[in-house]
Amino acid sequence: MDDKKVSILGIPFDNLTRVEFLTRLLERMEANKKTFLVTANPEIVMYAKEDDEYYHLLLNADYIAPDGIGIVRAAKKLGTPIKERVPGFELMLGLLELSNMHKKRVYFIGAKEEVVTQAVKNAEKVWPNLVVAGYHHGYFDHSNNGMIERIKSLEPDLILVAFGFPRQEKWIHQYLETAEHGIAVGVGGSFDVLSGKAKRAPKIVQKLHIEWLYRLVKQPSRYRRMLALPAFMQQVKKQKLLEKTKKKRDN
Repeated sequence: MDDKKVSILGIPFDNLTRVEFLTRLLERMEANKKTFLVTANPEIVMYAKEDDEYYHLLLNADYIAPDGIGIVRAAKKLGTPIKERVPGFELMLGLLELSNMHKKRVYFIGAKEEVVTQAVKNAEKVWPNLVVAGYHHGYFDHSNNGMIERIKSLEPDLILVAFGFPRQEKWIHQYLETAEHGIAVGVGGSFDVLSGKAKRAPKIVQKLHIEWLYRLVKQPSRYRRMLALPAFMQQVKKQKLLEKTKKKRDN
């Protein structure tokens, strides 16, 4: 099949375009199927490689989108090309657009109170038919099930979780264990952009796939996180070599 999974360092990515992702997610939304959506970049893949609990949690996801040009390049290097990069922010915008069109209930959770509040206000301006089921900042006891029960009672069709990895995926997994329906996705720092607190990289920077450099210039403190990128590509080279060796042995 054209859209089969593409395995990169043990993480199974869905080989779908942004439009294909949104089409399938809308179908699941309409069918009231609960869905765990992950948008994974090289940093997340490397973290999963070191954290067994997080790795198995990702394996439980219904969909994993390739967020980051490093994932696309790795897939090409392994001889299993991915159709396109699917940025998590753009996937979130697409889900909000669908929710607006089909009058789906959306819950926003994460970031600072003033950030999530402004993000919701801006979303309501852009999508006037959006049904906001509710919102809450991310500074609460994540081990307390009270928040999960409260959100479940509001019956959202889409839950946007902005805690940053790995906390957002762990919380989503916990939420979906008892929720009856809803698409839940970790959106990292997307509320900062949606609120206007932070800006996305300029279009030319996005086109050249050097957003990582733009973010590094803006936030030099990110340099340690950026070290995951060369380590990721080194691991991909090892995976390719192992697969090549296995092929030779099997022939």
